[in-house]
Amino acid sequence: MAEEKLPKRSENYSEWYNQVIQRAEMADYAPVRGCMVVRPYGWALWENIQQSLDRRFKATGHVNAAFPLFIPMSFFEKEKEHVEGFSPELAVVTIGGGEKLEEPLVVRPTSETVIGYMYSKWIKSYRDLPVLINQWGNVVRWEMRTRMFLRTMEFYWQEGHTAHATFEEAEEETRRMLNTYASFAYEDGAIPVLPGKKSNAEKFAGALHTYSIEAMMGDTKALQSGTSHNLGQNFAKAFDIRYLDQSNQLQYCWTTSWGLSTRFVGAVIMTHGDDQGLVLPPRLAPIQVVIVPIVRNDEEKSVVMPVIEQLRQQLSDVRIKVDDRMELTPGFKFNDWEMRGVPLRLEVGPRDVQNGVVVAARRDVPGKAGKITLNMEQIDKQVNDLLKEIQQAMLERATTFRDAHIYEPKDYADLQEIVKEGWAFAWWCGDSECETKVKEDTKATIRCIPDEQPGGSGTCVYCGKPATQKAYFSKAY
Repeated sequence: MAEEKLPKRSENYSEWYNQVIQRAEMADYAPVRGCMVVRPYGWALWENIQQSLDRRFKATGHVNAAFPLFIPMSFFEKEKEHVEGFSPELAVVTIGGGEKLEEPLVVRPTSETVIGYMYSKWIKSYRDLPVLINQWGNVVRWEMRTRMFLRTMEFYWQEGHTAHATFEEAEEETRRMLNTYASFAYEDGAIPVLPGKKSNAEKFAGALHTYSIEAMMGDTKALQSGTSHNLGQNFAKAFDIRYLDQSNQLQYCWTTSWGLSTRFVGAVIMTHGDDQGLVLPPRLAPIQVVIVPIVRNDEEKSVVMPVIEQLRQQLSDVRIKVDDRMELTPGFKFNDWEMRGVPLRLEVGPRDVQNGVVVAARRDVPGKAGKITLNMEQIDKQVNDLLKEIQQAMLERATTFRDAHIYEPKDYADLQEIVKEGWAFAWWCGDSECETKVKEDTKATIRCIPDEQPGGSGTCVYCGKPATQKAYFSKAY
């Protein structure tokens, strides 16, 4: 029953990624090109991401609502930059109920337009502000080159949409949500993202400013893992979102939008996975602990299984799975759960029962080095401590990897070498022409301009003109 080994990440990273998703039963290809079916194990991971983010959103005063999947085409034409940015990706419905529609309907690629329309109806006075709404749903963008979780025609996400009285409030909200994403990525995903501002060339169509969290994957490419946009008054003016201020004067609102999608599942896979499969951070893992009975016959089973049931009850605060498939060997089960990235495996045999111990194997530390003997009497504390230790160790490992692959180029030739397998942190003059030339020469883009700058000034890595900011350049998914 032994399966063929996964391709090594160092030899074929792309094929490793595709195979690990299917073998770990995270997702499968759909019958529609560019779409995916998210399987229960993958959906459980997404649910844990959802729940963690939803708690954070509600703690900052946001509430959930639902808006339509179909949006009138005329809505997109109201905000010029927005429609230009999205027109190549739109899926448009022209026939409904067997008849040609009077107005084509766009299948939601994002909801700024329809939500802007609704906000114009709901917001009348400064007393109605701020409006802080989030929506969980799916969107469609007609992508030509797709990859499961990273870029599919249909994907799942949350999109927050808020309206404020002033630019300052909108900017504060935009940054608050960026920081919310960053703390979630660090604390729950064990992914050391770099937050920062997007260049004008990379910002969201119709936004004043776009901010993002950028993560380094195991092949050193960047993955934009969440975005937050200050939309200024662009959508407010397009959809007439106005309020009477305290002086009884009509003012346009300032709006924001921000989103994180199932792309983050891809970020978890590629940040932590190894040649044996997934390695999932305990805080997000669908199954945190798997218990494998080591028994050869019914007599040993009758001794071991009651103890395992007792362990399950002791560990009731942990997401746990007992693998009682007796037709499979322990070795097959070990490989199976390693492929699925379960953070901690507990092995229990008759001798362990006799000695009052359990053998634990950490997924993040392969082989014998990751094996520890635990005392059954203190199992709940020991397991919880181990899960915390694994979470922290995964973040530290990912941070060490990230920092080891970020370099400061001496000159443009050096940058060209660096971005072949790493990130360059380089001075940039702010001219989009330099950014375009770097992209043409290297396929690397500006991922973000971090708030934390070295200070002082330098010379642009491309043109040599004076520069006051540094940006991260890298190839990206």
